Amino acid sequence: MPEAEQTLLIKGGRVYDHAGDTDSPAAADVLIAGDTVAAVEPGLAARIEAGEAHPALGGAPPGRVIDAGGRLLVPGFVNAHYHSHDVLLKGCFETIHREAWLLNSLPPNYPRRSREELRARTLLGALECLRSGITTVQDMCTVYPFDEGDLDVILDAYDEIGIRCVFAPQVADVQGAALTPFWEEVVPAEYQSRLTGPAGGLGGQGDLFDVVRDVTRARRGRHRRITWALGPTSPERSSPELLAKLAGLAESDDLPVYTHINESRASTLAGRQLFGAHDGSLVRYLDDTGLLGPRLNLAHAVWMKPDEIEAIADAGAMVIFNPVGNMKTRSGVAPIRRFLDAGVGAALGCDNCSCSDAQNMFLAMKMFAGLGAAIPSDPGPPYATDALAAATVNGARTARLEGEIGAIAPAMKADLFIVDLTDVSFVPLNSAARQLVFTESGRAVETVIVDGRIILFERRAETIDEAALRQVVEDCMIILGKDLEAVQARTDTMEEYLLEAWRRAWAEDIGVERFVNSGRG
Repeated sequence: MPEAEQTLLIKGGRVYDHAGDTDSPAAADVLIAGDTVAAVEPGLAARIEAGEAHPALGGAPPGRVIDAGGRLLVPGFVNAHYHSHDVLLKGCFETIHREAWLLNSLPPNYPRRSREELRARTLLGALECLRSGITTVQDMCTVYPFDEGDLDVILDAYDEIGIRCVFAPQVADVQGAALTPFWEEVVPAEYQSRLTGPAGGLGGQGDLFDVVRDVTRARRGRHRRITWALGPTSPERSSPELLAKLAGLAESDDLPVYTHINESRASTLAGRQLFGAHDGSLVRYLDDTGLLGPRLNLAHAVWMKPDEIEAIADAGAMVIFNPVGNMKTRSGVAPIRRFLDAGVGAALGCDNCSCSDAQNMFLAMKMFAGLGAAIPSDPGPPYATDALAAATVNGARTARLEGEIGAIAPAMKADLFIVDLTDVSFVPLNSAARQLVFTESGRAVETVIVDGRIILFERRAETIDEAALRQVVEDCMIILGKDLEAVQARTDTMEEYLLEAWRRAWAEDIGVERFVNSGRG
């Protein structure tokens, strides 16, 4: 397939417009020239078929025409928080507390992976995203142990399948059991070396910051749909020196920054205990190191105090909610309504395959819109339209791609998907917005277009061989399955100690609660 259809005309479909009638979107024809939407107009197809010239066509007929009668065109979703490194571990774990899950699932706990596996997992994760209408993914990927050749395999796989990616190598320069409350006190000394973090440094390559800067600058612009970001794994695992340097790089190179914060009660307690110089607040720590600002995106943000929410709003930083993974890892419910009321921009992520188990934005939107009931408040947002904005235009904002993706409009990138309105999810069509959020599961997604290129057509992948990919994954699982057994056996030897540390963390007062009717804000 060529990188983009020369010209593509999608005729007769309804077009979802954030500022239009979100219950009953109007029908219009969409003309795409190269990677860009050239026109969105009612009756455009009929005029072109009647011989009317359009500047984008250069006097020629459209290169390809899709009849979208009975269909809905939706802006491509932006999965604003995702990690490709554990795609092959979907379905491996029951609900599990986050700290034990980290030890079972993340790359520093496993042997180095083959390049065949790196490519296969990247393609498979991207394909799953595409099938639920996700056209852009922010991959905060741990490449461990770090190898530039391995990194290029991942980037080339994204380029091959054709999804848009905002890539950020996940890094940390502070390690050790002390970063998780009570691990040092509870876990026997002979097991302490097994208590790894979610990301390592870029060891053996020189200074961590220098490697991040050089790798990023060397590869920016190499792939047309891949942009770059910075990914310190979390404030408590990042030295002030590293954060200050990353803040400077983000400013000089105009890069977004993604980090995890206050995801679980234990990680929040670590901030309270270890960062007294910053009032026990990881938000204050980020501010003091110069990173808190409009380029910063905070994933999870479950256990935030009211003053921290206000600080985030004042700084113009954004929050990326990941409700599905937070439920599975028993991390709690983010105070979504309070962020929205404070004016914080909210985006959505599907997070790791090993904790959310599904790269499905429909599921994330439904939980985003419904979990407000977990923290008592008057009726109000988030509404279905808020969920759709979080999944599209706000996700674009996190990547500094606002005005390029997130809506179907002239001069914007042609990233969209087509939904079958004859599917039972949309019969009767009472509200496109509400039925996309509360009814649809991804089943009705038929065609996906990224950068003007048809990636899925009538539910069939056009850029990769799915059968061949499944076979490669099956072969990779022979080795990965054995490694997983070894990792779980190692974690199981510490289970009673990890559980005791988790219980102690839950017994500590951290000033807020994040479960139904817990009585605190």
